[in-house]
Amino acid sequence: MDKRKIAGEFIRFGLVGGLCTVLHYAVYYVLQLLLNVNVAYTIGYLIGFVVNFYLTSHFTFRETATWKRLVGMGGAHGVNYLLHMLLLNLFLGLGVPPAWAPLPVYAVAIPANFLLVRYVFKHKTK
Repeated sequence: MDKRKIAGEFIRFGLVGGLCTVLHYAVYYVLQLLLNVNVAYTIGYLIGFVVNFYLTSHFTFRETATWKRLVGMGGAHGVNYLLHMLLLNLFLGLGVPPAWAPLPVYAVAIPANFLLVRYVFKHKTK
């Protein structure tokens, strides 16, 4: 594998992920003032997922957005979502204020998500 190519993908993944994380957090931050934190987090996650899929396809991995990749990325994000929710509720249970609880979640879940999503976009099936 070309290390520079993977490094470029990781940098682009970071840019897209950063943008989508800010979007997710902004939606969550506003909605957690009005709704249950888990509902607010889920809505933010779903909005971020839609934007993330489009940008990940075209910008991060420079691949065509296909239904197969959408399903694969949906599966990867399903696993990632469960990790997010587990960690969010763990940090809330530890006393982290709801407005700040997503921040340590991102620190753990984002690297795991890169590996899952990269597999979806780069794994060649015969």
